[in-house]
Amino acid sequence: MTKRELSPIDRLLAGAGDALRTIAAPAGRPARENPAGMIRETDLDPRAKSHAAGLMRVNHAGEIAAQALYKGHATVARDARIEKQMQRAAAEESDHLAWCEQRLQELGEEPSRLSPVWYAGAYAIGAVSGILGDKWSLGFIAETERQVCEHLDTHLDGLPPQDARSRAIIEQMRDEEAEHGENAVEAGAAELPGPVKTLMRLTAKVMTRTAYWV
Repeated sequence: MTKRELSPIDRLLAGAGDALRTIAAPAGRPARENPAGMIRETDLDPRAKSHAAGLMRVNHAGEIAAQALYKGHATVARDARIEKQMQRAAAEESDHLAWCEQRLQELGEEPSRLSPVWYAGAYAIGAVSGILGDKWSLGFIAETERQVCEHLDTHLDGLPPQDARSRAIIEQMRDEEAEHGENAVEAGAAELPGPVKTLMRLTAKVMTRTAYWV
């Protein structure tokens, strides 16, 4: 049986469904085991616990944006292989989202209340860059993942030393984000202009500083 090609309306409706599931519903059960699953919880003083929760809320917001970014790229991808690559990466990002949400619950905190904003903005960026062509879409992903890895490294440096559970999650995320970036480069990513990279950093800074608190 041949697979039916999705029309633009089909893709739009599917994208709307993905958005609702990502934003409005709990992340659910991840496909893979939580990297912190076998690590014992340690007592954190209120200040350390609040800081760890703020960092994990930022990471959760980043994973909301990552879901939207990959879905936006996949929606307009011209090469079926590129679309499948985007969907595979989105599936791994879905695990990251669930792990971050689980850790926030353990720390007694909630995700960012601005999740719809993060999703909408990232989806639009993904779709617009994808419309320019797959090489630019891949270039955007490669640069995004480079910056995400830098950002996760700063979180590893800033985490309370005794918070081994959060550390295990962030380390796993960082390794897989790096792999996503490498895959994008191998698939033919274009190098983005310097001003675009700078704008991406500024945009990410606004999101991380806001999501830490809200």
